[in-house]
Amino acid sequence: MSASFTIDADAARNLVRVTMSGFFDGESMQSFIVARAAAHERLTCPAGMHLSITDVREMKIQSQDMVLAFQRLLSDPAYRSRRLAFVTAPTLARTQLFRAIGSRVGSGDTRVFDTLEAAEAWLFAPGADDAVAAA
Repeated sequence: MSASFTIDADAARNLVRVTMSGFFDGESMQSFIVARAAAHERLTCPAGMHLSITDVREMKIQSQDMVLAFQRLLSDPAYRSRRLAFVTAPTLARTQLFRAIGSRVGSGDTRVFDTLEAAEAWLFAPGADDAVAAA
């Protein structure tokens, strides 16, 4: 299965919603990078103040090169979100996700969930802005 993704920027909620599936290669990764930049241009909040939710439940196991590429994507400060939620299925791809997000999991601004509902509840939890601002 080849790679597929959607990226939606909801400026009213300062939210970037991403869905990714399949197996990524260099070409699909480059397309994703371009689409991500375009989505972020549609946001109206200051840089770094948006929320992100990424659904990777349909992702396949990725090559080591693509895991490293995802690590670079996630570490790019120009696109770093205030809070980042991942939704994933309990598969080997979940292990790769943890490797790709690395230290962000322990930072308090990144979490992994089994459902979209749980991810959104955490992203929009009352007081979430205060907790992040204090960190």
